[in-house]
Amino acid sequence: MHLLLTGLLAGALDAIAAVVLFLARGNKDPRMLFRYIASAVYGKRAFAGEGFMVLMGLLLHFLIAMSWIAVYFYLPGNIPWLNLHPLPAAIGYGIFVWIIMNLVVVPYSRAAPRPFSWLFAVINVVILIGCIGLPAAYLAR
Repeated sequence: MHLLLTGLLAGALDAIAAVVLFLARGNKDPRMLFRYIASAVYGKRAFAGEGFMVLMGLLLHFLIAMSWIAVYFYLPGNIPWLNLHPLPAAIGYGIFVWIIMNLVVVPYSRAAPRPFSWLFAVINVVILIGCIGLPAAYLAR
């Protein structure tokens, strides 16, 4: 139950941060963000379907967030240092999640590639540290 609640918290925090960043970058319709996430599985069809694709993107977002939390919950039993130093562990885990998502998961999905921006990358790493790394590191203890 603890794992589920932490995953839901992390998913909600990350979704809120993603929507705020999406709107701050001048985008008008946050549903497009979740359509993009759904496009990782459905490809271009994600932009044609109505509310179903938005829901699928939101569900996929939470599944991914919960998966990262589950991975972290497994790690401290094998790497005790993580429990002793949660803040550096959270920072390292947020960076690790960004690397895997952006260099492995997204490129091998059906989502269209996005142009790289150092500023956007740093902002996303900070979001992942705060929304995935910190809840994982402090609530897995």
